[in-house]
Amino acid sequence: MAKRALITGVTGQDGSYLADFLLGKGYEVFGMVRRSSMEKFDRIEHIKDKITIKQADLLDQYSLIKIIEDIKPEEIYNLAAMSFVPTSWNQPVLTAQFTAIGVTRVLEAIRAINPKIKFYQASSSEMFGKVKSIPQNEKTHFHPRSPYGVAKVYGHWITVNYRESYDIFAASGILFNHESPRRGIEFVTRKITYNAVKIKLGLLKELPLGNLEAKRDWGYAGDFVRAMWLMLQHDTPEDFVISTGESHSVRELVEIAFSRLDLDYNEYVTLDKQFMRPAEVDLLIGDSSKAKEKLGWEPTVGFRQLIEMMVDSDIKLVKEEYDLK
Repeated sequence: MAKRALITGVTGQDGSYLADFLLGKGYEVFGMVRRSSMEKFDRIEHIKDKITIKQADLLDQYSLIKIIEDIKPEEIYNLAAMSFVPTSWNQPVLTAQFTAIGVTRVLEAIRAINPKIKFYQASSSEMFGKVKSIPQNEKTHFHPRSPYGVAKVYGHWITVNYRESYDIFAASGILFNHESPRRGIEFVTRKITYNAVKIKLGLLKELPLGNLEAKRDWGYAGDFVRAMWLMLQHDTPEDFVISTGESHSVRELVEIAFSRLDLDYNEYVTLDKQFMRPAEVDLLIGDSSKAKEKLGWEPTVGFRQLIEMMVDSDIKLVKEEYDLK
């Protein structure tokens, strides 16, 4: 009989890639979505007939208990969160409800219904924030610099707590930035590739950005969801940093995206203070040697390849959106 997996946040970038991956492994996949006035299923449109969508909400304990009782999953991947860092400054309390307390509600539901369910928590490199050491690994201290980062630290530690207190197979992946053509347009990587294409096609004149010197460890979402699955197949529940181990600046990203389109970014990119964070994180670069050693995981897509993949995808998308040949 096929294994059953429940993915919260299935309509997001990671949820859609994970659903693809698990279907490829022969799983029966269930996706949890919130009831909202604007349902967005574009990222899972290609697999909508292969997975089962169920409604529940991280803010509603009863709905979580009911969905787990109905589905009876062997694995739960908690990818749902209020995940856009700038918004967390505007809605810090809601961010805490979803991204922190929501994790506890899922874990409580597992404890009440079937403690044998394996649980994956999507932790984040934003937990490191004002970094204590470079590169960051599983032992690096947390010093989050946004309400999102703070909420993720809570979600991370409550996962550890339930693992140690109730013997639940609960693992956390401390994922560094990971991007793809399915990344939301509000995130800087996709904002750059999408708008660079619009400039190339004469639909836009300039691209305002914030701190071009900010550096991140950017990987490919398709690689990172494979690591999530590997964590739940491991003998013991542990926490793993998932990263490429390479650091690149926003400026490098811009240069690759514009040069893919034969453009000089200096002619189009402007600096706008509204895109600067109230507190910027320092150099985030991950050491994923534990994942390599224990899970056999390594990234397969490099930085340039990733950004060019996103640009190429956005060329097709923008042409379709604007009905251009």
